Amino acid sequence: MFKPCIVIPFYNHEGAIAQTLASIKSAGLPCWLVDDGSDQRCTAVLEALAAREVSWLHLIRYRTNAGKGQAVMVGCAAANQEGFTHALQLDADGQHDVADIPKLLALAESNPTALITGVPIYDDSVPRGRLYGRYITHFWVWIHTLSFQIKDSMCGYRVYPLASTLDIWNTQHIGRRMDFDIEIMVRMFWAGASVLSVPTKVTYPLDGVSHFNMTRDNLRISWMHTKLFFGMLARLPRLLWQRFSSRRSV
Repeated sequence: MFKPCIVIPFYNHEGAIAQTLASIKSAGLPCWLVDDGSDQRCTAVLEALAAREVSWLHLIRYRTNAGKGQAVMVGCAAANQEGFTHALQLDADGQHDVADIPKLLALAESNPTALITGVPIYDDSVPRGRLYGRYITHFWVWIHTLSFQIKDSMCGYRVYPLASTLDIWNTQHIGRRMDFDIEIMVRMFWAGASVLSVPTKVTYPLDGVSHFNMTRDNLRISWMHTKLFFGMLARLPRLLWQRFSSRRSV
């Protein structure tokens, strides 16, 4: 059975969320919008949207900001309890190309145990510092996995198989904030999930709001890479066997 939904983590994007929701409505999927402790100015916006789109939009709110990863997994857990099998995650600020939703879902349906991820095709709006930082993370992820299967681990446009994702979330210590997207993908790969990619356009809105803190979040991601490196060493025999086996099966 393949029963997908949408999960959107939300934090102080009140200027963009209405358009983002309008753009995904035609997909015909239930959506869990998880407000990760946004400011009070967002309250009226979110409540009005939830009231207007009550047939398909489920709003979850909590007061204290706990991080993007926590918001995603709260939404995934709620969807799982309602019997959904897969959750398509996308950002609230409208940077993802919703025209690719059918491609992501079709790949997930034909590969139900895989983690499906977008691989960004950027235009000139991408901040150069963020772009160069991604290449550093790509390098480390290839080391953590001893594989080039993960082409991009930072894109927040992906489809999670809910049962296996929540199992990893509930049994391992995974970062809750900007380190989440990277770490959950690496740990799912370690657990045996295939990571399949779909190229997709990503645009950074000129008036967009970024919550990425260059110092704090880069330190957090650096610590995460340190943990994953030692985790890779502990799994080295199995990862080498996995790599050898995949080559033999080609």
